[in-house]
Amino acid sequence: MSASVFILGGGDVGLRIADGLLRQDGIGRLIVADFDAARVGPSVAMLDCCHQAVVQFEHLDGGDPKALERALRSTRPDLIVQAASLISPWAIIGRDHPTAQALNSAGIAVQLPAHLPIVLNLMRVVRDADIEAPVANVSMPDIIHPILATQGLAPTIGLGNVSILLLRALAAQKHRHPELPADARPLLRMIGHHKHVYGVMLAAPPEDAADRARVYVGEEGRRDDALAYEGTPVPTGPVYNVITVAAALPVLAALLPGAKPIRFSAPAPDGLPGGYPVRIEEGAVSLDLPLGAGLDEAIAFNQRMSAADGLAEITSAGQVSFTQQAEAAVRDVDPRLAEPFDPWQGADRTSRLLQIIRAIE
Repeated sequence: MSASVFILGGGDVGLRIADGLLRQDGIGRLIVADFDAARVGPSVAMLDCCHQAVVQFEHLDGGDPKALERALRSTRPDLIVQAASLISPWAIIGRDHPTAQALNSAGIAVQLPAHLPIVLNLMRVVRDADIEAPVANVSMPDIIHPILATQGLAPTIGLGNVSILLLRALAAQKHRHPELPADARPLLRMIGHHKHVYGVMLAAPPEDAADRARVYVGEEGRRDDALAYEGTPVPTGPVYNVITVAAALPVLAALLPGAKPIRFSAPAPDGLPGGYPVRIEEGAVSLDLPLGAGLDEAIAFNQRMSAADGLAEITSAGQVSFTQQAEAAVRDVDPRLAEPFDPWQGADRTSRLLQIIRAIE
């Protein structure tokens, strides 16, 4: 079957995902939608020259619900990939500016107002227009999906994060047992959070073993958390986009019509906080927890890790509060950034955050 894919957001990750999907069988048409025609349009035209599928650019503002609905109705995608945000995830990481350092110290949760609006708009359109295609979101899924779930708007699955952790653990397993072909190695399943990504990529486990990403080996689920931290250290930066996309492609491929079932680990299935082992079959996602891993305890673990990202609580109505550490970190920048945040009335907070970040670019 020839599938159609709609990618919202033509940044580095969106274009890498497009190229990765186009290298697989079964894609007949791929649309990349973005507001920046001058930058993204030529890149999409290049992809169209490089692959047999029809690759098209759609000039579109992801914040415009009417335009987004028209595009989705006209293209009728089998899969929607959400890769858009109002700022790059790398906009401030590694910057020496005091404001950037303060925001980084606060944790990524205080940047939520710049990452939520486009995902929220997309999911409202998907719901109101009865779009049946699964939606996979790469923008802050461990935090955004639980917020949207309070309104029945959670995307189908997240991308990156725990899937990145899984790839690192699989690589360590490969190097431990180079004599075994890939299909002879034991199944690995993981429970973990966005906050684990940096320690895993740097091969630097937290001192408290209880805070480590959880690795389950084999059907029996034997714990071997060290697998996640055995790789060569990779300094933090945009190079992480490479593994983010590599970790996203198996999930996306499995969501296409007629795809083979897979067992993987992915962020925020069914709006849950953090990442879990999942089974993806016929476009549906279900949990695939080992026998020794209870769901309630796994959720509690990921919620505890959310605090390291600066997130204190998501209420049943979707309102967000931030940790005292986050409040202290941004006090001299703008204390309003760590006040409780209402995602459904968040335009002023979004505008203020964007002003602060653009002032240091």
